[in-house]
Amino acid sequence: MLFEDRATISDELPPAHPCYADAFREMQDSGTSATYVAEEDGRVVGTFMLTFIRHLMRRGTLVAQIESVRVDATARGRGVGEKMVRWAIDEARRRGCTRLQLTTHKSR
Repeated sequence: MLFEDRATISDELPPAHPCYADAFREMQDSGTSATYVAEEDGRVVGTFMLTFIRHLMRRGTLVAQIESVRVDATARGRGVGEKMVRWAIDEARRRGCTRLQLTTHKSR
């Protein structure tokens, strides 16, 4: 299996590059992966991705994966991140997941 060199990965492209909108649309349409937002007073103050992965272990059950959790600097310390993660946990339970994984960047 071949993997791209880290220097060629799309995080070096400008945010308006069409590849991001294409990926977002595909994720939202998949039914297994989506980006969610937290709002306060009509303003987005947090985001996270939640993906459901079918595994062969644990009798083929679903595993939930939370990643890219972000809270706006002005909303930090008010429980926004905790509410998002609790919502994701509840959704994972609702879908019958047997495990939930949270990924983070090594700088955190």
